[in-house]
Amino acid sequence: MDSKDRVIAMALASIAAVLAVVVLWTRSLSNQGLEALAHASLPLDEALSNGRPTLVEFYADWCQVCHQMEPTMAQLKKNHRGALDLVLLNVENPLWEQELDQFQVRGIPTFLFYDADGSVQGRAVGLLPPEQLEAMAAALLHDAPLPFLNNQGATSAIGKAAPDQEGTAVGPRSHGERVG
Repeated sequence: MDSKDRVIAMALASIAAVLAVVVLWTRSLSNQGLEALAHASLPLDEALSNGRPTLVEFYADWCQVCHQMEPTMAQLKKNHRGALDLVLLNVENPLWEQELDQFQVRGIPTFLFYDADGSVQGRAVGLLPPEQLEAMAAALLHDAPLPFLNNQGATSAIGKAAPDQEGTAVGPRSHGERVG
């Protein structure tokens, strides 16, 4: 290999390294968005008792639709800071098992809309366009009926759990563990 080929090989290796760093950095930013919003959230009981309307999102790190909703949720937080509480609850966290059962969360993202008194005003499941979510947040803030609740967003497809030879099935929240 002559010096010209070595220079070309080094240049290509440098470009590949830079691209790898950019890809990894971009992925880490998208994962931090949901987690950062969740960590900045008020505890659920505090949000429901502080006299402000609350929007709760049940999400998961692996949920593509949840990641698509992250910029919308961040914008809602920015637009309504101090007037509307946003609470993000990761369905992967066992701390929220009671809430998952209580609110019958069967698909993600699941959104629950609470008025200032902490009463549920509605729920939606799946990908919601930013303008619809903003309209629902505005309705909560003005103590008005929530629009768009008859329309459910798109959710990730989950096939029916098929029994294996032992007659057990993999459940949608089991992460590969056998249930039944």
